[in-house]
Amino acid sequence: MATFLYKLGRLSFRRRRYVALLWVLLLGGIGFASSAAPAPPADSFSMPGTESQKAFDLLEEKFPSAGAEGATARVVIRAPQGEKLTDPAPKADVRKLVTALGDGPQVSSVADPYKADAVSKDGTTAYASVSYKVASTELTDEARDALTKATDDARAEGFTVEAGGDAVQAEQEMGGSAELIGIAISAVVLLITFGSLVAAGMPLLTAIIGVGIGVSGIAALGSVLNLSSTTSTLAMMIGLAVGIDYALFIVSRYRAEIAEGREREEAAGRAVGTAGSAVVFAGLTVIVALAGLSVVNIPILTKMGLAAAATVAIAVVIALTMIPALLGFAGKKVLRRKDRKAAVPAQGAGVGRPNLGTRWSRFVMRRPLTVLLVAVLGLGAIAVPATSLELGLPDEGTSAPDSTQRKAYDLLSESFGAGFNGPLMVTVDGKGAKAAAASVGASLKKVDGVAAVAPAQVNEAGDTAIMTVVPSTGPSDHKTEELVRAIRSEAGAWEADTGADVLVTGQTAMTIDFSQTLNDALVPYLLLVVGLAFLLLMLVFRSILVPLKAALGFLLSVAAALGAVVAVFQWGWLADVVGVDQPGPIMSMMPIFMIGVVFGLAMDYEVFLVTRMREAYVHGARPGEAIVTGFRHGGRVVGAAAIIMMSVFSGFIMENDDMIKMMGFGLAVAVLFDAFVVRMAIVPAVMALLGTSAWWLPRWLDRLLPNVDVEGEKLRENLVAAPPTEDDRELEPLRG
Repeated sequence: MATFLYKLGRLSFRRRRYVALLWVLLLGGIGFASSAAPAPPADSFSMPGTESQKAFDLLEEKFPSAGAEGATARVVIRAPQGEKLTDPAPKADVRKLVTALGDGPQVSSVADPYKADAVSKDGTTAYASVSYKVASTELTDEARDALTKATDDARAEGFTVEAGGDAVQAEQEMGGSAELIGIAISAVVLLITFGSLVAAGMPLLTAIIGVGIGVSGIAALGSVLNLSSTTSTLAMMIGLAVGIDYALFIVSRYRAEIAEGREREEAAGRAVGTAGSAVVFAGLTVIVALAGLSVVNIPILTKMGLAAAATVAIAVVIALTMIPALLGFAGKKVLRRKDRKAAVPAQGAGVGRPNLGTRWSRFVMRRPLTVLLVAVLGLGAIAVPATSLELGLPDEGTSAPDSTQRKAYDLLSESFGAGFNGPLMVTVDGKGAKAAAASVGASLKKVDGVAAVAPAQVNEAGDTAIMTVVPSTGPSDHKTEELVRAIRSEAGAWEADTGADVLVTGQTAMTIDFSQTLNDALVPYLLLVVGLAFLLLMLVFRSILVPLKAALGFLLSVAAALGAVVAVFQWGWLADVVGVDQPGPIMSMMPIFMIGVVFGLAMDYEVFLVTRMREAYVHGARPGEAIVTGFRHGGRVVGAAAIIMMSVFSGFIMENDDMIKMMGFGLAVAVLFDAFVVRMAIVPAVMALLGTSAWWLPRWLDRLLPNVDVEGEKLRENLVAAPPTEDDRELEPLRG
């Protein structure tokens, strides 16, 4: 591995014009393809195999005119103080509003509150349901403006009018400010780390090119592979972070090789051969973690994971080829100004006063048990809130209190009951659906927790009926979940009596099924991701205990990160600082999403830091010396890389989308805990306590595992036996 990458690095350095031109042409070609490609499809959410999805598919087949995928709006009207909507004058105004809503563009139908029994018992509140012909992502500005104008005109008449539903929510603008904030902070960190504007610009340039190729590729293939516009969100977030980090690792190693007196081409080759090997395996762990999201069997997660994994793969290849090419263009400008003017240092130069990484590692080695206990107990304390984790999907009840969606939600709860905002839809499919639905409806009314059952609607064929069931509790209440399970448990008996299939769906039921699907996939996903990454790390480090320590440290950092997410987004701590409008349940996908992404990112630092230790150890250093060497060369770089990743993720906290905000915060704190507590404190403490045992590997296993030579031992032997010459132009690996 190291030998091959060494040759690749030297070739890219020499043929830098061709390499740079190739990547620029690739970016331009894919960018042109994306601009010419059809618009990406609208976001779709499905959960194959779940009962709610089966019922949803059934409704699309049996009730095609219902427009199950079309956008909806629910306009809530409350009469002025002392009046009722059943009075003649207010009634006329409400019907005027209904007419205005029906005249809007793309509207399929509007339910008159007086005909749909949508007026509260006290007569003060009513709602009109608006159905659209297209999904919310396809609504035009004219359609949204017409909805807003109709509600504003009704408010002008003295009514309280609020609206909820996906037709009301403006499309979220992904990208822009979040990336700019992350890039700006990253530029400052890189400039401080390298002390050179040119060196700082290289990781930013390559990361932007990599993300540009990845995101443009997603857009170009969107209509072919059914990739929605939000599929690129994760790819952009992860690709930008790892792209900067991987380039940072190689540029830092190049400067270290230059400091030891090597020629520029040789330094580029060695940097790619050693740090590049760490980049390859770090990238593989990220790719495994992201691609592993496929086991969850939720298409939107699978697409996001695979798209992000492809972007990470591009970031790895760019770091291995374009960085050495740019180093060839940069000349001495990649060094600090004072180093450019100095004479070429002799071998071993630059060992002066111990740097911060050296001093810190020696401090930890003097008190390994104390550092280990403080770090573990500290992260454990932060993880405590995770024990009260409540999962769910965001609804309008968690919107900002001053938003029209939240006001509409509260008005409906006050006037019609808490469960009205989370109705269930029960389908009855079979011959004689009307009679079967009547029997099932009568039974439903007797189930504890059911507030009301609407009359059944039967399709034209008479073989399928649907009923709306209103729970007595809200959509996020545990009792509502118990009600769904109770109905499903009774469905078997009803099916036996009527001969028809009974299924439960609706937004609340889909949320419950979504959470259950993720819970069922969590253990298989952990086994797959951690197992494959464990094997990769065992190949890299030729050890059993080092990968085990890496995995356990990762679990600790994820637990602490989840605890922080619960404290902020569920409990409301520091909610104003982070911009959380309304604390509520944590999104169901957050735990498994964080496990996948954070595991891959955590292994970046593990691989880069411990590979340096392994490299020193196999070249004769004692275990303690190897730890110091790893931190002397890698501590500053890993710290800078972590700050860069945190800045990239933190930028997404500025987004309005609750999901992206939570993802950005969770990933930022996870990187903070993993890089600065687990890798910087727990890793050296455990390595110091283990000593030589850290590198133990059974002989039989050592013979079975292929030697990928990440630490460059074979590379060094080859270079000593046959130093590179000017005529060494080929890409094939050296012998041995």
